[in-house]
Amino acid sequence: MLTCFILDDEPAAIEILRTFIAMVPFLTLAGSATNPVEALGAVERAPVDLIFLDIHMPQLSGLAFMRLLPASTSVILTTAYAEFAVQGFELEALDYLLKPIAFERFLKAVQKVPRAGGPAGPPARELASEAADDYVFVKAESKGRLIRVAFNEIIYVEGLKNRITIATVDEQIVTLLSMKDLLARLPSRRFVRVHKSYFVALDKIRAVDGSQIFFQQSKAYVPLGEAYRTAFFQALQGKVMDGRK
Repeated sequence: MLTCFILDDEPAAIEILRTFIAMVPFLTLAGSATNPVEALGAVERAPVDLIFLDIHMPQLSGLAFMRLLPASTSVILTTAYAEFAVQGFELEALDYLLKPIAFERFLKAVQKVPRAGGPAGPPARELASEAADDYVFVKAESKGRLIRVAFNEIIYVEGLKNRITIATVDEQIVTLLSMKDLLARLPSRRFVRVHKSYFVALDKIRAVDGSQIFFQQSKAYVPLGEAYRTAFFQALQGKVMDGRK
């Protein structure tokens, strides 16, 4: 088991990494902080195996923070700025994750962390397969309410101005999440974006008629945008039989 710590000045970024860590059997979260000084004290009191470290922070940059860590602590940098990758690797960062972080990319990074007495962990492919049957809790519109959303129950997701609607087998859930945040947590092989405002579960599709997509367990249908048509049919590759010789 690898113990992890998250240092990021954005609470939303911490929450995404916290969710990803919970989905990986050989990772456990020891703590998190938005303040570098607070984080430094925490990891000095209780050393960890791995730190997910944001670069742009107040008081102390992530790269400066790295120089204060013991050599035995692995570091995976997380940032929205690709231009700092070279500096990070010069300081021997294990990997460099660009935000928004996809779960599959996260898995590849944590597979690189050395573990005493054996390999880093189960193959990323196996973990991705486990994650495909996983779930998340999303905040509902009513304050303080969390709703469990199983990935295998999602039919489609619609993006609105400042919220999204998740259409499942049993209900429609409105949450303040963004499309980008939810997509980052879903297994990419099972979901595909079909329009600027929609993505769908491939295994829930009943029919495609021109520019409309229909579903097995819903009377609703969603549009297939022209800009997304090629990628959509590539995702269906191997499943389409047209009878032509």
